[in-house]
Amino acid sequence: MSESIPASLPLRNDLIGEEPYGAPQLDVPVCLNVNENPYAPDPAVCDSIAARVRRIAPTLNRYPDREHIELRQAFATYLKRESGVDLSVDQLWGANGSNEIMLQVFQAFGGPGRTALGCDPTYSMYPEYARDTFTAWRVAHRNEDFTLNVERTIAAINEVHPAIVLLTSPNNPTGTPLNMADLKRILAACETAPVAGAAEGVHPVVVVDEAYIEFRNLGTPSAVTLIGEHPNLAVSRTMSKAFAFAGARVGYMAASKGIIDCLRIVRMPYHLSAITQAAALAAFEHTDEQLSRVGHLRDIRQQTAAWLKTQTYQGRPLEVAESESNFLLFGGHFADRDRIFRELLDRGVLIRVVGPEGWLRVCMGTDEEMARFRTALAEVLAEPQDAD
Repeated sequence: MSESIPASLPLRNDLIGEEPYGAPQLDVPVCLNVNENPYAPDPAVCDSIAARVRRIAPTLNRYPDREHIELRQAFATYLKRESGVDLSVDQLWGANGSNEIMLQVFQAFGGPGRTALGCDPTYSMYPEYARDTFTAWRVAHRNEDFTLNVERTIAAINEVHPAIVLLTSPNNPTGTPLNMADLKRILAACETAPVAGAAEGVHPVVVVDEAYIEFRNLGTPSAVTLIGEHPNLAVSRTMSKAFAFAGARVGYMAASKGIIDCLRIVRMPYHLSAITQAAALAAFEHTDEQLSRVGHLRDIRQQTAAWLKTQTYQGRPLEVAESESNFLLFGGHFADRDRIFRELLDRGVLIRVVGPEGWLRVCMGTDEEMARFRTALAEVLAEPQDAD
């Protein structure tokens, strides 16, 4: 048990020894570890947020709209623009970041006797959602290039009979997009698969986490385009990443009305504050400004990937996972990635130790931040290394 938790407290037995999730939050010049959009909202966006919050401030003695109808309509309007999909208000749902959306998914569809299936390597919070809801967590391993192994995934679906099949596109921490043909095969398998612990005729929910989808290459479709054909498909989105709104904590889900109504059962009363709703609506008024740097960050990702491939470690070129996100997984054969992380940190550059052994992850920052990252990494790689 953590030294800060007295042994006399009745912490759940399965939580004893666990540590809170979280990437390091350190005061360093260059923070490239949590996949944020490095560009602050424009002054016009800040003014709109302040104006909307000022308008609703006199009403803060009352509870907010617990169904957040106006915000759900804003989600629908945005997805029509972003992916060309017409969805109604009752096919959308918001929460405090996509983390809360995912927890609601596990609360609604998981629980004792239920299983969730993911494809690793993937986002490290998923097994924690499972743990916190007493849901079993199983994985089907991805291919060596981090693409989805469809045959292995379908075999796992037929073996463990999950209630939730959780896919990620682009995948975190690898940046790998989900091929739509692969997704359709998974959906087809789930539309006939049983769910352990559920009644006959119940089939798994397929959840696609698209937290980074706006950074995808042009022409890559979104899973939201399949919602009308697949009632058991749910797609999670966030305003934290491309929309440059991480501090506001706004995530949302697009799905059939049936899935949304399941989430409404488990949501806390008035879970989205009036201030959060006002801030999000103000941001959507400035969609162009909020997304204005996405194309540049996509270009920086491509340039950084090309540069990383020119660098060597112990005489071998660095590997770089193909990414359609705002981050890159690189290295592949770092014998001591923790040391490289520390030496970068000593130079004022914070990245992330995450994913399979031998790899590190860096998210895209401003041009100046990326220049400092390149300089620091080149210095670290140039230092003599012990052989494996």
